[in-house]
Amino acid sequence: MVFNSLTFVVFFALVLALHAMPLRWTTKKVNLLVASYLFYAAWNPPFVILLWVSTVVDWWAAKKLVHAQGHAARRAWMLLSVVVNLGMLGYFKYGGFLMENFSALMASAGVAYAPPALDIVLPVGISFYTFATLSYTLDIYLRRAKPADNFLDYALFVTFFPHLVAGPIMRPTELVPQFAHERRATPDQLRFGLALMTLGLFQKVVLADGFLAPAAESVFDARPGTVAGALDAWTGTLAFSGQIFCDFAGYSTTAIGAAMCLGFAMPDNFRFPYAAIGFSDFWRRWHITLSAWLRDYLYIPLGGNRHGPARTYFALMATMLLGGLWHGASWTFVAWGGLHGLYLAAERVLRARFAGYRPGPLALFALALLTYALVNVTWVFFRADSFGEAWSLLRGMAGLNAGAAPILPTSELVPALAIVAGIVGAHWLMRTRTLESFIAGRRPAVLSGAWALMLFAVVVTQGSGNAFIYFQF
Repeated sequence: MVFNSLTFVVFFALVLALHAMPLRWTTKKVNLLVASYLFYAAWNPPFVILLWVSTVVDWWAAKKLVHAQGHAARRAWMLLSVVVNLGMLGYFKYGGFLMENFSALMASAGVAYAPPALDIVLPVGISFYTFATLSYTLDIYLRRAKPADNFLDYALFVTFFPHLVAGPIMRPTELVPQFAHERRATPDQLRFGLALMTLGLFQKVVLADGFLAPAAESVFDARPGTVAGALDAWTGTLAFSGQIFCDFAGYSTTAIGAAMCLGFAMPDNFRFPYAAIGFSDFWRRWHITLSAWLRDYLYIPLGGNRHGPARTYFALMATMLLGGLWHGASWTFVAWGGLHGLYLAAERVLRARFAGYRPGPLALFALALLTYALVNVTWVFFRADSFGEAWSLLRGMAGLNAGAAPILPTSELVPALAIVAGIVGAHWLMRTRTLESFIAGRRPAVLSGAWALMLFAVVVTQGSGNAFIYFQF
């Protein structure tokens, strides 16, 4: 079930109605748990079993390691959780990828090996809920948190439908305590939550799917052998940069709004990333909950910045390479992560070299443009199906595909560039603000009009209910 579907509208209305009824709090939590399982089962019912396995294993592993005697026993229960969760993730997400690369390795050694067809179907959202459940046992193992008081609260944390499929990646310490006492949205929270859901769907349905996806698909999914000139290559890449932001930030905004309508709080996942100045700033603004997860459970355990420059750069590159692989079972995703790792390492070197330099407004603007341009270079590897396609697009962006025939019609090129310019401009306008503070300064009539226009645009544009891009990760 996707947020941008009539099925979800009916589902969410029923959930809100049940949540507003004068029932015991435990009954309401059971209702939310059942609704969350139905939400997930709408894609592929058998995969609910995977959710159950992850939930039960982590619940019992956390309980056991709390009462385990000695470090070895605690470590064993923690490793059980890690092996089960990463084992399922590895099989379903990386089984085919590993088999293909093993076959290629054998072929390079002169051994003809034909792997069996695995035909593995990737469970929706497995990367997200695996990281969420792993954080539970890891935090308890590291003595950062205590186990949930009851199984119902923990199971609801894992399956809570707003964040289940594509985040934000919640920590148990952020959500489980909210289940301790009854929560119900105030009228203001309900209005703001519904407005956030409208904004998120507007980003997804109107901007990402309606205006930006056609240009990106025309360039990246062009017929084999087609090469893009500079204008087409840059337009297609910029369109994808806007599409993936509006698609993923749209999901996060809708999820946060849905949770707020039920009385729950979820953390921001995006803070206007295309106004970032530098790449550490970009990752403080883009997919914030994943950035924090990778920092706390990969970068710091690998040494962070505590053991000298060499160890720091190793930890940085390893974290970003694994972060790239988390996004998809393809070497192009690893290249995407590796490029971001190189950017972050180079930024660290330059900051140390020019520690006393204080850039002025013009220099900051130039650095922001450079950051945005280099981020777009990485998006080529993220979107391209192969390295050959990526290199062809990069040559086009560099103006090296001389004589390339035009790909994009004016009807796709102009709207895509206009929308991207609007997104980047809006990010700069909001760079040091929050959405809440911006809304607080507007008149109710203006806000109501904007809300009505967005809702009208969503209804008019609504098509086949395209799945969100990050569902494949």
